[in-house]
Amino acid sequence: MKIICPVCMHHCALREGQTGICRARKMTDGRILSLNYGRITAMALDPVEKKPLNRFFPGSNILSVGSFGCNLRCPFCQNHEISMHGEEIPAEQMSPEALVELAVSLAVKGNIGVAYTYNEPLIGYEYVRDTARLVRRAGMKNVVVTNGCIDPDILEELLPDLDALNIDLKGFTDRYYQKLGGDLETVKRFIRRAQSSCHIELTTLIVPGENDTEDEMEHLASWVRSVNPSIPLHVTRFFPRYRMSDFPATSVQTVYMLADTARKQLDYVYTGNC
Repeated sequence: MKIICPVCMHHCALREGQTGICRARKMTDGRILSLNYGRITAMALDPVEKKPLNRFFPGSNILSVGSFGCNLRCPFCQNHEISMHGEEIPAEQMSPEALVELAVSLAVKGNIGVAYTYNEPLIGYEYVRDTARLVRRAGMKNVVVTNGCIDPDILEELLPDLDALNIDLKGFTDRYYQKLGGDLETVKRFIRRAQSSCHIELTTLIVPGENDTEDEMEHLASWVRSVNPSIPLHVTRFFPRYRMSDFPATSVQTVYMLADTARKQLDYVYTGNC
C-alpha cells in the first residue's frame, strides 16, 4: 500500500519504509512522519538582514536554526551539506520548548525570535508549527526562509503564527523550475497567499546562463507588481557552489542591471553578494 505525502508539489507516493524526495519524510507504520522533527544541524544568532529581510525589524538579531533535507535539487545550493542529506547527518535534538527558552534568553543580545532556515524548513512543518506557537506566546517573532514549493494546506496551518517570510523566487520560467525540481505556479500561489497575511520579501539568485536576462527580470517584476509593488525583492549574485563549483560568479554589473530593471516596477529592490 502506498500513501501520498501531502506536504509539497511532489506528492511522493511512499510504501512502508520509503523516504520521500526531500529525504526528511518517511512512511513508518502506515503513516508518513517527519524524520527531522527537532533535529538541529545549524544554529546562529544572525542579523535579520541576513535572511535576507531588509524591511522587518532592521538592526535586530534573530536566532536562526536549520535541520536537514530539501524538496528541490538546486545544483548551486550553498547549504548542500545539510539540505541534500537525510537522517544520517549528525544533529542535536532540541524540543520546541528548549528552542523557545534559548530564544528568550538571547533577547538581551537583540534577538527578536526564531528564523527557520538553512535547509527547507517547511518539509518538517510540524516542528515549525509547534515551535512557532510557543514563540508567539513568548511575545517573539517567527520568520521562515523557504523555497515556497509547499502545499497550500500546510501554509494555511502555519500562517496564523508567522510574522515574516523570505521566499526564494528562483526565476520566472517553467523550464528553470523544472530543472531545479520545483514548480513555478506553486511558488506564485504561495507568494500570493502569504503576502496577504504577513510580511514577505523575495530573493532571486542570478545564475549566469540560467535566469540572467533582462526580459525574464521584466516578467518577474511585472508579476510581483501585480501582486503588490511594495514587496521587497533581493537580486543576489551567484558564487560557485556545490555542483556548480566550476561556474563563474555572476558579474556585479549584471546584478546591478537586473536590479535596475526591477526598480522600474517595484518599490523596494536590493542587491546582495556584491
